[in-house]
Amino acid sequence: MAEAWTENEIGDLVAKVGRLKNSMGQVIIGQKEVIDLLVTCLLAGGHALVEGVPGLGKTLLVKSLAQATDMQFRRVQFTPDLMPSDIVGTEILEEDQATRQRVFRFQQGPVFTQVLLADEINRAPPKTQSALLEAMQERSVTFAGQTHKLPKPFFVLATQNPIEQAGTYPLPEAQLDRFLLRIDVGYPSEEEEIAMVGATTHAGLRDAEPAMTLETLLRLQQLVRDIEIGDAMLRYATRVVRATRPAESPVEAIRKHIGWGAGPRAGQALVLAAKARALMQGRLAVTREDIAAMLLPVLAHRVLRNFEAEADGIAIADILAALRSEVRID
Repeated sequence: MAEAWTENEIGDLVAKVGRLKNSMGQVIIGQKEVIDLLVTCLLAGGHALVEGVPGLGKTLLVKSLAQATDMQFRRVQFTPDLMPSDIVGTEILEEDQATRQRVFRFQQGPVFTQVLLADEINRAPPKTQSALLEAMQERSVTFAGQTHKLPKPFFVLATQNPIEQAGTYPLPEAQLDRFLLRIDVGYPSEEEEIAMVGATTHAGLRDAEPAMTLETLLRLQQLVRDIEIGDAMLRYATRVVRATRPAESPVEAIRKHIGWGAGPRAGQALVLAAKARALMQGRLAVTREDIAAMLLPVLAHRVLRNFEAEADGIAIADILAALRSEVRID
């Protein structure tokens, strides 16, 4: 049942979202759309997959988010020799100095944090990737028959380098589906790059100022769930997701260029992301524009191009643009 929210409380929470983005914007030069998508993903309670070449400030972006929300931050560099226990933790043998009795104690891994940066996740072997993705889905770690709950909130941002694939283990589609959004980080404009170089070559970098407490963040995540979505918008979101499946799609670009469409989890992600976007804009109801704006980040990693599309260099963004323009609301 939806919680009763007062108008003043909602207005205060929305204002704090604005302060959060402003705080991050003081550290991250440019990348306004990336910041918006990152905050959208956080408010929706999901995890983000970020693609971008090295040196674009992805680590600083996540660190500034943690600083602005007063969350604990950890970074793990994924490498081919990384083991699951290096992520989730392991048991260690301890001896009581008084009784000399030996017992096993669970030593928590870096996944026990609130903001985790999984840097270059596709460089770790599948077993290690699966250990992290299971924790993301279940919000807990089970080891030796004992279940250990992860902190709340728990937000994972995993990065991939789109131009360097040697020695990598690409994430299977079923695991990519665990990420709410895929966020592409592009090069900054010339003026933004000049400002970035100037700001980062002085003595010391400024930290993001605290703009939101953990209690406020958890309230916002609950408010997102309570945002209204009418039957027409719900039907539209579901229809869009179903239209990504070539066998039943009314969109020619999908039938011609897509080999595999999105599953029902994509519909859940699309609705949650649209709700979070609506809240960030101060609205308590989802519109068609909210759903359309979230199509690319929600579906880009869930929809697979076929060989013909890849050979012809047809971008997934162009295919989804055709989907957005051709699927209608009754």
